Amino acid sequence: MRFSDIIGQPAVKDRLRLMASGGRMPHALLLLGPEGSGKLAMAMAFAQYVLCTNPDGSDACGKCPSCIKASKLVHPDLHFSYPTVGSKMTSEAFLPQWRSAVAENPYLNANEWLQHIGAENKQGNITKEECVNIIRKLSLKTFESTHKVLILWLPEYLGKEGNRLLKLIEEPPERTLFVLVAERQELILNTILSRCQIVNVRALSDEAIQQGLMQSGVAEAQAAGIAYLANGNYNEALKLAQHNENDHARLFLQWMRNGYQGNPVKMVKWSEDFAGQGRENQKHFLQYALHFLREITLLIAAGPEVKVRLQNQELESAKKMAGVMDLDQAEQLMQLFSDCIFAVERNANPKVLFLDASIQMNHILKRKQPDTYKGLSAQRLY
Repeated sequence: MRFSDIIGQPAVKDRLRLMASGGRMPHALLLLGPEGSGKLAMAMAFAQYVLCTNPDGSDACGKCPSCIKASKLVHPDLHFSYPTVGSKMTSEAFLPQWRSAVAENPYLNANEWLQHIGAENKQGNITKEECVNIIRKLSLKTFESTHKVLILWLPEYLGKEGNRLLKLIEEPPERTLFVLVAERQELILNTILSRCQIVNVRALSDEAIQQGLMQSGVAEAQAAGIAYLANGNYNEALKLAQHNENDHARLFLQWMRNGYQGNPVKMVKWSEDFAGQGRENQKHFLQYALHFLREITLLIAAGPEVKVRLQNQELESAKKMAGVMDLDQAEQLMQLFSDCIFAVERNANPKVLFLDASIQMNHILKRKQPDTYKGLSAQRLY
C-alpha cells in the first residue's frame, strides 16, 4: 500500500511524510478517525514508506524488495495486531485471513473482519496472550529493515489488557514504531492515549469518494449519488456501488405504495420477498430509503424548485410524495427507517420486522395513530 493508492486525505499524507523523512517519528502514533476514512490504509502506507529502501520523498518506491513484501503484508519487520475471537487466541492464528481481508478491502470495519473469520455473532477482543505476543515480537532485532513497525488495529478492543503494553509503548526498543488505528477515542485507555501522538483522519469529502469510485469504474453520475449517501465513509460507498440503486428505488416506491394502500396481502408478500435479500442488502436499502426521505423533506420545506440529490424518475416520485406528505410524517418515517436499520444490525427476524414496519408506515401515512410514531414492536422482532 502506497500513499498514492489512498483516496483523499492530502494533509494527513503530508504530515506522515514529514515525520518519516524528517527523522522526527514518534515512537507511538495514533491514527484516529471514523469508519471508512482510510486510516488503516494510511497506516499501511506509512509503514511501507518507513520500510522502503528507496523512497522518493513523497512515497515508497513500490519496487524494492521491502516494498514488495510490505505490500503483500509479509515483511518480517511489519507486524499486525487486531481483534480476534477466543479467550487465548492471538493475531498470528488469523494472519492468512487478515492478509486476504485487507487485500480485498483496506477500508473494512470490525464487523466485516469478524464475518471474514466466521465469527460474525461473537465478541471480538485483543487478549492477554496477544499483548504478551506483541511484547515478545518487538523485543527481537529487526530482520531486514532499519525499523520494526507494529500496526495495532482497533485498540478499543484491548480493554484493561492494554495496561500490559504501557511500558513497551512508552519505552519501546530502539527503532520500533507503534501505529495504532482507532475509531472511538473514548474507549481507549487514557494511559495509552497519553503516550501517543494523535493524528486525526477526518471523514472523506464527497469529491474524494466520487473520484475514488470513478477510478474503480463507476459512472460519474452514479458515483456522485453514492458519495452523497456514503457520508464520508468509503467502505460504505464501495458496498453501495455493488448494489443497483435503480432496484432500491423500485423496491422503495413499491413499499411506500403498499404502506399507503394498507393492503395486508401485498404487505405480507413484499415483506416475505424482501426478507430473503440478506442483511447487508437490507441495510443498504434502508439507507437509500433514509436518503430519499431526507430529499422529500427538503422538497416539502423549500418547495419543488429546490435542488435535491435525486435524478429523473426518483425526482418525479419524490415531488409527488412531497405533495401528499407533511414534515411530521416525513420525520416519523425517517425514525421508522432508522429503527429498522438498528434492528437489522441486531439480527431481527426480517419477515416480522418488515411487516411491522409496513403496518407502522400505513399508520403514519393514514394518520391512524393519535400520537406520533412510538417505535417498532421490539418484543416480536428477536
